[in-house]
Amino acid sequence: MDVPRQNADRKRLLRRIATGTVVLCAVSAVASFVFRLKPAAPSVEKGTVWMDTVKQGQMLREVRGIGTLVPEEIRYVPAPYNGRVATVHMLPGVKVMEDTLLVELRNTDMEQQEIEAKSNLATAELELANLRAQLELQRLDRRAALATAEAQYKNAKAKSDRDEMLFKQGLLLELDYNLSKTSCDELTTRYTIEHERDNMLQESLAAQLAAKQTSVQQQRDLVKLRREQLSALKVRAGVAGVLQQVLVQAGQTVAAGTNLAIVVQPKKLKAELKVAETQAKDVQIGQLASIDTHNGIIAGRVSRIDPSVREGSVVVDVGLESELPQGVRPDLSVDGTIQIEKLDNVIYVRKPANMALDSVTQVFCVSVNGQEATRRRVRLGRSSVNTIEVVAGLQVGDRVILSDMSQYEAYDRVRLN
Repeated sequence: MDVPRQNADRKRLLRRIATGTVVLCAVSAVASFVFRLKPAAPSVEKGTVWMDTVKQGQMLREVRGIGTLVPEEIRYVPAPYNGRVATVHMLPGVKVMEDTLLVELRNTDMEQQEIEAKSNLATAELELANLRAQLELQRLDRRAALATAEAQYKNAKAKSDRDEMLFKQGLLLELDYNLSKTSCDELTTRYTIEHERDNMLQESLAAQLAAKQTSVQQQRDLVKLRREQLSALKVRAGVAGVLQQVLVQAGQTVAAGTNLAIVVQPKKLKAELKVAETQAKDVQIGQLASIDTHNGIIAGRVSRIDPSVREGSVVVDVGLESELPQGVRPDLSVDGTIQIEKLDNVIYVRKPANMALDSVTQVFCVSVNGQEATRRRVRLGRSSVNTIEVVAGLQVGDRVILSDMSQYEAYDRVRLN
């Protein structure tokens, strides 16, 4: 007896539905499992990353700055007066002494003033000579008048004495005696007056001569001043050292006070460092420092800290205390390291890339077998140029990756090949 076809088709349909349901469940389960899996750890070549081991002990805190060597003693040589640069006698780099001629200026007005002063002096000296001659004539005339008055006085006195004697002897009339005595008294008074006039004339002549001599001396002083002013146009170094710069050229017009040149002491240098403002807060005057000239290390000590911040940096001056290496000169680029403090018995590691002090960050810590590295949260403390204090998150002996791992931010672990 035949089975109806309808039942067979139905069984076949039910079987297909059951199989599809099982396959769908299996696929869903596999997809859910795969979705829950963590991303595969990327591979990193060991040779391309920088690693260090966490240590414990003494850590030297330092800050670093770049800068230049500058002279401690800088002498600017100014123009003494307005003028035009006639000649530049020296070029930068030569050794100079105090009287070394650097630049020669010209000023036609000052040259004319010197000529006028010399002419006025010559005129004044001629006038002084003429006055002396005139005063000498007056003095001689006065001496002649005084001599005449003296002679008349002596003659009258002798006659008066004689007449007095004759009068006492009764050989002369009283009238003649009185006339003789009156004449003597008159000439005595005239002689006294002439003598006083002579004294006054001598004083007057001396005053006139002194006044003219003073005028002549003023003219001489003026000539000397004009000559010194012209001499000052030959500008000299004024101090022994090295000519660092000449700031003018021949033919240039300069005003009084304009700097013409710079003279420095090449053996008296200091380092002028630019330290980041975030690190400069710990720098103190007197701290030890070392200056790398790229041709030797010079020991020094912080001597000055600029109170202002410029372009994110603070200028720190370091006085040099050891002998300068060969070839060191002003404006030489240098690297400076300043010792801030020594930290005893601290846990530290070499400074990771792009990590700041007193911050919380994450680093990759290498496993014991060195096959992989796992991300770990770390708190950092005080930092130095190359090292930084570990406050929490790492232990002594841990190896960490210090290179920039920002490209692996999405992964908690990496494989090391």
